[in-house]
Formats: sequence, structure tokens, C-alpha cells
Amino acid sequence: MTATQPAASETASILIVDDMEENLVALEAVLGSLGHVVRAHSGEEALKAMLRQEFAVVLIDVLMPGMNGFETAANIKGLDQTKDVPIILLTGAAVDPNYAYRGYTVGAADFLIKPFDPWLLRTKVNVFLDLFRKNRQLVDQSEQLKRLLTADGGRPTVTPSTPPPTCASIEPSYGTDGKDTTDSTERPARPDDADRLSEVVGQLAQAELLLRDANGPGGADLADRIVELEQAVGRLMAKRET
Repeated sequence: MTATQPAASETASILIVDDMEENLVALEAVLGSLGHVVRAHSGEEALKAMLRQEFAVVLIDVLMPGMNGFETAANIKGLDQTKDVPIILLTGAAVDPNYAYRGYTVGAADFLIKPFDPWLLRTKVNVFLDLFRKNRQLVDQSEQLKRLLTADGGRPTVTPSTPPPTCASIEPSYGTDGKDTTDSTERPARPDDADRLSEVVGQLAQAELLLRDANGPGGADLADRIVELEQAVGRLMAKRET
């Protein structure tokens, strides 16, 4: 794995759709280092692939026989399972001026004309990959926070590795100078819930900033959801201190 490739656990899948094999080879050469690339040679094949697995973004050639790119995009947006997947439409230089408008009408997030700049294409695709990963991170953190909020009737719990000491074992003792000489190892360990919650808050705040800076579709909505989670954590921490 090169330094520019994401960790395996963060790898997102990219679907490329074109009826010409040479175009698929060229796209995979440009995008292969960004994530796992899956090929489809038709709109029908693309829909089947998207129902089998999850994709961060799909790139579709407009001029394909049978189901063209516009129809493929419309079908993707018409399915609950795939409607939120961002679509980039690709077409040749000699295009109808209305193609771009038609592409956005069917729900495409972007429209590029061939021959495209490889750097520009990678940059655009990478925005959607980052958004996909941040969304995944948000879901994971939301589940973690939900477990903390619902455990023990709304209060997070920690399962100690050893039974807590009895009251007798932590009875304070005092020296001749009146100071407490109780061994700190005899005191019950403080739950690390506060540390865990603080860590969650930090992760949420970082994800919020990244999403707002990404300028990708849906980023602001996800950032707003993170703010709500941060507020929920804050209320929980305040409740613990009372």
C-alpha cells in the first residue's frame, strides 16, 4: 500500500460505467489508487452491481446503447437503496448544450466532458470518497454515543475488570499529622466514562470541521447532525457532574 492510499478499513468502492472497454481501462488507471474500482459495461449491469454492494460514487458515460447514462442515473435515483449515491456523468466533446442541464435534472452531482483532466477527475471523485468515509465515521460514532446514552437507563456504564473494593477496604486512615494516608491503590478506580465521552466529543468536532470544509453535497447536513450529537454529549456530561 502506498502512502497516498487509504487504509483498508477506509477503502470505498467506485463504480465506473461505460460500454467501451478502453474507456473503462482509462478510468480505472486514473482512479484505481483512490479506492476499489468496479466496472460495468451497461446501465443494466450497473444497477445490478449497485444492488449487490455499496458504492461511494458512480461515474456513468452518457452515450451508451440500450439504457443510456441519463436513464441509468434516473433509475439509480429512483431506488431507495441507491438514491443517495452521488453520480458523475461523462460525455464526449461534441455534446448537446442541454446535456448538462438534463444531467442535473436526473440527479447527477457533476457533469464532465471528455477528454477530462485526470487531476480534476481525481479531485472531484476524492471529494465524494471523503464524504462517504466521514459519513461512515459519523454513523459509527453515533452508534457508540447511542450505546453510552442508553446504557443503564441513560447513564453510561463501565464493566470493571475486577470487583470493586468493599467499603471496609477503603476506610481512610490518618497519620500523626492528620493527613489521609490511605493507599491510592486501595481506592475504587474512577470510571473512565468521562474520558470516553471527551474523546467522542473531540472526534465529532473534527468530523464536523472536515465536512464543512469538504463543500460536497450533503456535507452541511451531516455537520449539523454532528452538532446535535455534540450537544447531546454535553448534556450527558453535565448530568454526570450534578
